[in-house]
Amino acid sequence: MVVEYEHVKQARQAGFVNVKVKNVETGGVKLLRLNPGENVEEVDLTFKQMQFSYDDGGLYYFMDPETCDLIPVDASMVGDALLYNNDANETVYTFQYLDGKLINIEPQTFVVLEVIETDPAVAGDTARSALKNAKLESGLEIKVQMFINIGDKVKVDTRTGEYVERV
Repeated sequence: MVVEYEHVKQARQAGFVNVKVKNVETGGVKLLRLNPGENVEEVDLTFKQMQFSYDDGGLYYFMDPETCDLIPVDASMVGDALLYNNDANETVYTFQYLDGKLINIEPQTFVVLEVIETDPAVAGDTARSALKNAKLESGLEIKVQMFINIGDKVKVDTRTGEYVERV
């Protein structure tokens, strides 16, 4: 799976692409340099949309919205994905399967979470783009703008874990 890439152009030479790829089975990451016309093997992944239901110790249960089947998932596979789950369990997770085996869980790109704890704004800090710490309902801690207060809902980008805007 491509994690990041960079297209490099040099004067009087053919361009190439530096690619950081992650092995979907082992989780290992390596750097590749791909020249023009070079081919890579594609992997056939299947995707399924799921919603978090509940946790039971070391197992987390996700529900298939189409069939209402519950699927148990080990805590090590879930990782930090549940830091983007709100109290209403509205977050949709994409399960990625390779040959029927679950290899990755990703939350939807943007989620809306409520601020449950943050410092009050300090007078004078609002003139510049100062940030302050905030704790969200899921336990995630992020940096937010100074005008965000407890009880506000904020949009978070799950790819970077950063504040996007107040909702």
